[in-house]
Amino acid sequence: MHRFVVIGGGAGGLELATRLGDAFGARRRNPQATVTLIDRNPTHIWKPLLHEVAAGSMDPYTHQLEYAAQAYWHGFEFQQGELTGIDRAAHTVTIAAVDDDTGREMLPSRSIRYDTLIIAIGSTTHFFNVPGADAHAFALDTVAEAERFRRRLIAACTRAESNDDALRAQGALPTHKRHRVQIAIVGGGATGVELSAELRNTAQVLSAYGLHGLDPRDDIGIVLIESGPRLLPALPERVSTETARLLEARAIDVRLGERVTEVAEHAVRTASGRDIPVDLTVWAAGIKAPRVLSTLDGLTVNGLGQLNVRPTLQTELDDDIFALGDCAACVWPTTGRNVPPRAQAAHQQAEFLFRAMRDRLSGRPLRAFEYRDLGSLVSLGHVTAVGNLMGGLIGGTMFIDGLFARIMYMSLYRMHIAALHGIPRMLLDTLAHWLRRRTVPRVKLH
Repeated sequence: MHRFVVIGGGAGGLELATRLGDAFGARRRNPQATVTLIDRNPTHIWKPLLHEVAAGSMDPYTHQLEYAAQAYWHGFEFQQGELTGIDRAAHTVTIAAVDDDTGREMLPSRSIRYDTLIIAIGSTTHFFNVPGADAHAFALDTVAEAERFRRRLIAACTRAESNDDALRAQGALPTHKRHRVQIAIVGGGATGVELSAELRNTAQVLSAYGLHGLDPRDDIGIVLIESGPRLLPALPERVSTETARLLEARAIDVRLGERVTEVAEHAVRTASGRDIPVDLTVWAAGIKAPRVLSTLDGLTVNGLGQLNVRPTLQTELDDDIFALGDCAACVWPTTGRNVPPRAQAAHQQAEFLFRAMRDRLSGRPLRAFEYRDLGSLVSLGHVTAVGNLMGGLIGGTMFIDGLFARIMYMSLYRMHIAALHGIPRMLLDTLAHWLRRRTVPRVKLH
């Protein structure tokens, strides 16, 4: 049987593996292909929600999906491990050994044969060689990193109040000239904007539950630093302007035209000579493809390390290797630029590649991928969002904000769940999480 191998279980890769398994895999009466999904982690979570994990407003352990369970339900195989190499002549991929939490080897390094290989390993944070950024700033690439930031935030708030109590007992509490806890977010794109809004809500909830006695607005400062002239540079200017207004109304210090030149343990330095004192720094200023892509057997990459692909999403030098999502440099003919690294692009490419794999099995020629920009939405907390809807969805362009925009934003995640489980299970999942939110705090408190 034909061997499909998908590397990367993000939004696009997992959706593609699921659809291929349903259509051709082991649970079919007459299976036509084997489908293998490879990922370095055992579980999946929708990456656009990691800012909510970092702010504590989403418990990742109730939203994560076990790859092994998804594989069983949908007729594909899951292999855990990180991609280390490809042998194009032998049609094999090599994945690294996997250790347990004590450092002992749990799975050995393996080679897996393929007839068609789809690479969907996403992106990592781009620090742009800024001194100290990778050492002192949090990069919200994984659940583990988002959880580590959340714990550090709670510790910083608790420590600040404890220090004040000690000074008060000595009768020496000074007049504070700055926020007692200061959080800097570098990068005014969607991740930075959404995280800043969620953190303001988190500060209020932590105070309400008594985890600290700080004023959530005046004692906990959030500064959003963007090197360009406006926030959300990839979106229309009206969306940027409204976003800046809403953030400033939440006492978030928005600093535009400030390029960060160094990140120290307790300070962020900018090209204008400013030193911004901080307790925690989050780097959300850009992404690049994982370094392993530039080491693969003869495959070409662009300046950001993305695999160069043709309109069919096949790599330039190998018809049997495809790429999708953030790790693929796919030209968008309408604009002359590459397709943007968004969840909607990965979803559309997964749908396209499912049809392409069906054509490939039938011996039909492959068509060209056409990206449709349906607009963008940015969350500004649990009750509001801003964005624009475009194209075939409404027949034009429309600015939206408020509760309606928030509902539309939440529906994007529900569409992802429906793609993985079908509409009936998505509705049950939505109900289950709604009921759970009635019995637990809105923010994780530990």
